[in-house]
Amino acid sequence: MATALESMDHEVATAATGEEAMQELRKASYQVVFLDLKLQQENGLDVLGEILGVAPNAAVVILTAYASVDTAVEAMRRGAFDYLPKPCTPDQVRQLLARISHMRQLESRVVELESRLSAEFPEVELHSDSPLMQQALNIAAKAAASEATVLITGESGTGKSVLARAMHAHSPRAAAPFITVSCPSLSRELLESELFGHVKGSFTGAYSDAIGKVAAAEGGTLFLDEIGDLPVEIQAKLLRLLQEREYERIGNPRAQRANVRVIAATNREISRAVAEGRFREDLYYRLNVINIAIPPLRDRTIDLRHIAERLLEFFAGRSGKKIEGFSDEAVRAMQAYPWPGNLRELRNVIERAVILGVGNRIELADLADLAQPKDDFRIGGRATLAQVENEHIRLVLANSRTIDEAAQVLGIDPATLYRRKKKL
Repeated sequence: MATALESMDHEVATAATGEEAMQELRKASYQVVFLDLKLQQENGLDVLGEILGVAPNAAVVILTAYASVDTAVEAMRRGAFDYLPKPCTPDQVRQLLARISHMRQLESRVVELESRLSAEFPEVELHSDSPLMQQALNIAAKAAASEATVLITGESGTGKSVLARAMHAHSPRAAAPFITVSCPSLSRELLESELFGHVKGSFTGAYSDAIGKVAAAEGGTLFLDEIGDLPVEIQAKLLRLLQEREYERIGNPRAQRANVRVIAATNREISRAVAEGRFREDLYYRLNVINIAIPPLRDRTIDLRHIAERLLEFFAGRSGKKIEGFSDEAVRAMQAYPWPGNLRELRNVIERAVILGVGNRIELADLADLAQPKDDFRIGGRATLAQVENEHIRLVLANSRTIDEAAQVLGIDPATLYRRKKKL
């Protein structure tokens, strides 16, 4: 084995006993350990635990002439990377090492992506001095450890997806995927395919099989964002997924089993949609096992300064600027502003202030629209209908993710809104 590995240009050390192996692993770092199951006086499975204790990042491969499924399962359960029966060929070893190398590359890529994400977004802090927000966080903390379906409600920009991701991170499913489906983002046909998958040729444009996001979330959490916009035709299929843990891919009548935990979120009053016949009552009760209501930012102004200072620290660090804080005038303006776009709007305002500001603290003049008098645009104030309408359209656009979403809020056609946006 050592000769075969050296011929593949690897550096190799050997040990005849578990104790010798421990001494070698304490002296140097090894990426792969080939461990025989039958040692002279020791059981390889027992030595496996010692190896992983000393070298937790090493990929341990069990080798044995006593090949059996039970032994393989037990080795993997205890943390082995893989299992090879003896005698094995150099080609088998080479293929195994290629898989280990590929896995290492994927792990490095994940670390890189996580690093880039942490550089792009401030760290989530699930702390609040607001009684309303504390209540929501307490419910989320208790629900995270359960398998119950959760419905998170709140206005756009309040952090519903952030809370859902935090619940997943504190759940027994944390090591498995967290998969998001944006319900209003696609047509009914495409949304059904994205959720449940399809087989090649099942509809126009289905050039290959697709497993769907339910399968991608296997063992983890499926987050259904803006569930209130889910088309009625798909609601029955989602109900089956929640009740029976089964679904069907488009074009394949064979039922697929699903092991996923569902968290849904909405900024709409689903109970009203139920009363109007736009949302299935039975699905609503299945989703609403545990309800978490996130208050808007205007109802938790006690947290506003702390959140703003964290965002300021993050954006100042990212831009390489030394900014000490906010002026008293800027703080008063932020606390008086209603924040219709909630945390998302606050983030955008502070990022802009950091980029465009010139002093060593944020002044009122740096806070974009907060520094402009709002009296002219107050309902009943001295403003024309055109001014009020234009200001309302601008704010809705600023706090919507897509033109379609903004058009839904405004109750107009997306094409009409696009023309108004271009004119504005």
